[in-house]
Amino acid sequence: MNVSKNWEIAKEALSKNDSTMMKIIELYDSEKMQLKNNAFVTLVRSVVGQQISVKAADSVWKKLENLCSDDIQPDTINSFSEDELRSVGLSKSKANYIQNISKSDILGTNWSNLSDNEIIDLLCQIKGIGRWTAEMFLIFHLARPNILPLGDIGLIKAIELNYNNGEKISKDRIETYRQKWAPWCTVATWYLWRSLDPIPVNY
Repeated sequence: MNVSKNWEIAKEALSKNDSTMMKIIELYDSEKMQLKNNAFVTLVRSVVGQQISVKAADSVWKKLENLCSDDIQPDTINSFSEDELRSVGLSKSKANYIQNISKSDILGTNWSNLSDNEIIDLLCQIKGIGRWTAEMFLIFHLARPNILPLGDIGLIKAIELNYNNGEKISKDRIETYRQKWAPWCTVATWYLWRSLDPIPVNY
């Protein structure tokens, strides 16, 4: 199921089940997640965004786009050396990870017949892609509806701010929210991110 086609249904269900989520959704009622149709771009942008702020990731991404003349694809990435990739602000490891993705044949996979966990396992075979990056792929490229990336620092911060006055929150309590938001955890995640950042998260 592509959640972007069921966004309004998801908003209604989340608002009905969760008054706090309803208030967040009302603040950004005219907005929705924008998908990337390019699997390679989504993975590369997710690697760029690993463990840094949305603002920092956006800055590095724009520099990478300039380096690639707005043509970010495997052949273009493969034409640059590690040092050239690092010149846009990528760490040595991230430059290597992006090169690994550009040389992988996994991106030719037919994703439609695979479960979320099967896709995560497959993508994690590429060095540099962990569960978080795979989950960004599930959200922003495949629009799988029920992804809650609990390894995402921003998401946890948003949950704590909106549901626990900014205080630390237990995993058990977060699990109760997962159950409340299902089967639309992806949409809940997007709105929680949106509550933190002046620009929508987009991988």
